[in-house]
Amino acid sequence: MGLGRNMASSTGQGQHDDSAEDVVAFYDGLAGSYHLIYADWEGAVDRQSAALDKVIQTRMIADHPSLLDCSCGIGTQSLGLASRGYDVMATDVSAHAVERCQREADTRDIHLRSQVVDMRHLADEVAGRFDVVLSCDNAMPHLLGRWDLLAAVRGMFARLVPGGLVVIGMRDYDQLRQERPTSTPVRVLDGGDRLVFQVWDWDRSGETYGLKHFLVQRQNGDWHTQCNEVRYRALTRMELTTALASAGFVDMEWQLPAASGHF
Repeated sequence: MGLGRNMASSTGQGQHDDSAEDVVAFYDGLAGSYHLIYADWEGAVDRQSAALDKVIQTRMIADHPSLLDCSCGIGTQSLGLASRGYDVMATDVSAHAVERCQREADTRDIHLRSQVVDMRHLADEVAGRFDVVLSCDNAMPHLLGRWDLLAAVRGMFARLVPGGLVVIGMRDYDQLRQERPTSTPVRVLDGGDRLVFQVWDWDRSGETYGLKHFLVQRQNGDWHTQCNEVRYRALTRMELTTALASAGFVDMEWQLPAASGHF
């Protein structure tokens, strides 16, 4: 988990125009079943919000911070944080994911606002400024190009109040780039009726990999397989830290799960 502070009032803008259609297709395809990635999604919403709230509150003095979750997905972080008193704006590049996030909030009588926004366009398409900008669930490594990454972090900086906090959660690619695993362990859920795993196809440089996400379920005695594909950048801590510094962030630190309490 990376954290950094905005210590200025403005920043330059930069955007890359490459399409994000593959990322949109990936999360649109997963929006209806994303909760099934977890053994207990409702429990994960509560646990993650508790961990993130602790990280944020040790660095903020606001009683009810305003928060922009710029990769909200179906609301795994947004819902819990909004229920803990945060004033949440939830955005994502996937319209299907944002729609489900808002529906989950409405069903629970949780107040949050939502909007479909590519995180590279935060500066232009999201109004207002926030105490916290959040991006979890390994969303930043979807930014494959240098300019895509810079556009996103500059947008995050632009949407923060002076002294505001950015919190980013992602995989530990410093280690993974050395190991280059070809798959994740198969997670066996629902007493064996649900299997979740990923297959990774690394490029020769080890800088990017193609991911196939498998959700295999037994329903009425028959097995059904859902496979969604996308590409990731194996973003190192130094690469992200350098990009954040170039956008104007200071006081950056990294926390592994043992310290942050967040997976």
